[in-house]
Amino acid sequence: MRRPSVLLTRDFVELDITDFRSEFDVHAGRKDSFMSHEEIYTHLPEVDAVIIRHQDHPNRKFIEAAPNLKIIANYGAGYETVDVGYATERGIWVTNTPEVLNDTTADLAITLLLCVCRRVTEGERYVRQRKWIAYNPNDFHGSDPRGKTLGIIGMGRIGQEFARLAQTFKMKIIYHNRRRLSEEVESNLEAEYVEFNDLLARSDFLSIHTPLTDETRYLLDTDEFEKMKDGVFVINTARGQVIRESALAVALKSGKVAGAGLDVHENEPRVYSEFLELENVVLLPHLGSATLETRAKMAALTVENVRLVLSGQRPRTPVNEVRLTP
Repeated sequence: MRRPSVLLTRDFVELDITDFRSEFDVHAGRKDSFMSHEEIYTHLPEVDAVIIRHQDHPNRKFIEAAPNLKIIANYGAGYETVDVGYATERGIWVTNTPEVLNDTTADLAITLLLCVCRRVTEGERYVRQRKWIAYNPNDFHGSDPRGKTLGIIGMGRIGQEFARLAQTFKMKIIYHNRRRLSEEVESNLEAEYVEFNDLLARSDFLSIHTPLTDETRYLLDTDEFEKMKDGVFVINTARGQVIRESALAVALKSGKVAGAGLDVHENEPRVYSEFLELENVVLLPHLGSATLETRAKMAALTVENVRLVLSGQRPRTPVNEVRLTP
């Protein structure tokens, strides 16, 4: 009897999957890089499961090339590049890795907030360039987060954890979300629900934690930046395409936005060229969940989902619903 075949577009460096390999025929990319699309497509006709990252774009063409496919297991929380509708139509489970990366991503968002408002990376570059000759109390004045108004766009699991961390700095938290939170959760977070334009107008700091959807694509554009306070700080650890980067660059140059911290980018891995010339933007290479502990949890959950589906069971963290067959 043929063992199920699994395609892993990058071998896990974070998790020992020796047992997993003993159960299934695993075709894996290298630990240091992902398979090319061309290589992926050579394996699709024979596989029963694929473990992908969002850049692999499992679209309709991808799915049609894999007639035996039973599960698309996304190694990450976001799944906007997966054609979930067509996968469901074909009886294919789609899974992701929510919750296990909440704390780590929220930690990074707070890190970016502090780096931007305290001008940490500017000061670090100044020292490395050997420009620091003597202490000058007039250098690198930043802005205190304490007592300021923090606007959160997207109050899901990561947004809520970010709000808890922000409480440490005694920030006034306002938020806008597709659905308002319960009174109990709002009370615990000391968070006030406001309409979107109100959030733009009131926020001293604005942090994005919304998934990328048709509704949130370019949610922040020229008109939205014009509605913000002068000197606002913008943090994005969600998806790059929530912000139109050309509009953000204009706002950064004018001082409308005092600083930005970006872990995600509109056209990853390409960084908007004008940002590279600006001192008041912190640029990271999509590090949101990048700790060994969190990535190991993500890998373990991904593997668990594959095991469950290939044994005829419902996955632990499905994005869609598929009828189980006996």
